[in-house]
Amino acid sequence: MNLQLYLDYLATAGLNLGLKVLGAIAAFFIGRWLIRLAVRFSRKALAVPIPEPTLNSYIGTLLSILLHIGLVISILGFFGFETTTFAALLAGVGLAIGTAWGGLLMNFAAGIFLVALRPFKVGDAITVSGVSGTVQEIGIFITKIYAADNTVVYVGNNKIFSDNIQNHTANSYRRIDTRLMLSQDKNPIEIMRRINEKLRAIPGVLQNPAPQVGILEVTREGTTIAVRPSAENKNYQQVLFDTNRMLFELLEQKEKRDA
Repeated sequence: MNLQLYLDYLATAGLNLGLKVLGAIAAFFIGRWLIRLAVRFSRKALAVPIPEPTLNSYIGTLLSILLHIGLVISILGFFGFETTTFAALLAGVGLAIGTAWGGLLMNFAAGIFLVALRPFKVGDAITVSGVSGTVQEIGIFITKIYAADNTVVYVGNNKIFSDNIQNHTANSYRRIDTRLMLSQDKNPIEIMRRINEKLRAIPGVLQNPAPQVGILEVTREGTTIAVRPSAENKNYQQVLFDTNRMLFELLEQKEKRDA
């Protein structure tokens, strides 16, 4: 073979390959930009009629994954790969992985049910699978929760869906349950009257429903009083702290007077 022809062939093939590589890189970045644009528009479209961050985030993530898969298949087709064969191979690989990692499919299905049935939504305070916090995102496979100590906890959707779910913000207010143990020498009736007076003066305590104060248990060791004020969700923690502080100060004042 003529050396010059061979060199010309290599130069032509290299130029074609280089152009294809440059074209693939350009297609990748342009495709990424278009995907981000499509996801942004889809989220805005979902947010216009009814602002729903839960559905918005879930559909946006799912759409992004599907479009990226389509982008990869298109680039491979640009290089001359048989895309139909690759798509069938990808489906077969996905089925094999799904069979081996059944947990992923269960998490995916559970995520769909969480979005459809809506036992909670983004922004709700929940307790599930031993985790308490605020829901930040319901993803395709996992749910992101911000715990009270500002740590991020990721919980599998299937674990959430198959467990008991406590939604603390589903209703407009919550009841606080605390107790006060009195010794036998303390008069529970008088202390309950004073607790009722002081409870109504605590900022954030709801008057409707009215706070509940009553004798919960009487034993040889003493009397247990149940103190149950209600507060709006945003005031729950502060009312809990103020109620416990009020009970402590009330007992301290009582002991000083008795002394």
